[in-house]
Amino acid sequence: MRVAMYYNNKDVRVEEKPVPKIGSGELLVKVMASGICGSDVMEWYRIKKAPRVLGHEITGEVVEIGAAVKNYKKGDRVFVSHHVPCNTCRYCLSGYHTACDTLHRTNYDPGGFAEYLRVPEINVDRGIYLLPENMSYEEGTFIEPLGCVLRGQRVANLRPGQSILVIGSGISGLLHINLARSLGAGRIIATDVNDYRLNAALQFGADAVINAKENVPKCVKELNDGRLAYCVILCTGVMPAVDQALQSVDSGGTILFFAVPEPGINIPVPINDFWRNEIKMMTSYGASPVDLATAIELIRAKRVSVKDMITHRLSMGEAGFGFKLVAEGKESIKVIIEPWR
Repeated sequence: MRVAMYYNNKDVRVEEKPVPKIGSGELLVKVMASGICGSDVMEWYRIKKAPRVLGHEITGEVVEIGAAVKNYKKGDRVFVSHHVPCNTCRYCLSGYHTACDTLHRTNYDPGGFAEYLRVPEINVDRGIYLLPENMSYEEGTFIEPLGCVLRGQRVANLRPGQSILVIGSGISGLLHINLARSLGAGRIIATDVNDYRLNAALQFGADAVINAKENVPKCVKELNDGRLAYCVILCTGVMPAVDQALQSVDSGGTILFFAVPEPGINIPVPINDFWRNEIKMMTSYGASPVDLATAIELIRAKRVSVKDMITHRLSMGEAGFGFKLVAEGKESIKVIIEPWR
């Protein structure tokens, strides 16, 4: 079978690998669509394990079933979660599923940018979700990223009517905007340095946008009745954006670090001001099973407009071009690889 083997952002090669053999409790899934995530092009995060087949936003068709598998059949249309929690450790029982050691060890074989993948038994047990009839394979690639966004807004305790500043209007920023609008947020303001993405932010629910080269805190006040933002959602890890986040949050508000700087970079926090004004800083990583299930329902009910975020549908042979598009972050939003295109 063909796979897109990642060596670095500028070197993604189509190579041949054997179709995986499955065990009695496993599934073989024919990958129909696989989204390129922003994390796939974070070289500091990925290159240490290269070469490897990336891709974790996949949908596909079950084509082979292990003898011990009872709940699925050939032809089932599925979303497959790559990381799954144990559901029994102290972290899972406390609601912190994405801190679970099992979640960080699990994955499918070899990765989503392949024609077929083997779903291990533990993923079959707790990481397979049937796609609703009215959900396309393409729309299903948004289940994982939207689940991550849901978790982020949940841990930030985002509530209806609150003002929001989204810093960075790539795909994660746009999903945050669209979800917040769907859930009844107050004024939503978005930033980016790219006019294409600023226009996309307006299209998907932002009330106003700011070019990140401007004085962002000052502009937020002008656009938000003289107040800073109650919730600042950071969707880029570059330090100027981090500085803007620290300066743009209102008293009693929250900064959600949905994206973070590279390892080794420390953030200077004005902790005395944050203490005096009761400002909170939160982080969010990944998605739990409940977040993924909720994401499926939101997409099924068309509460989040994911289909219109797709800008590129590429073949396996165009995977390298897809990585280039996402890494450059210029005139693309969601790039999807369709191995059988």
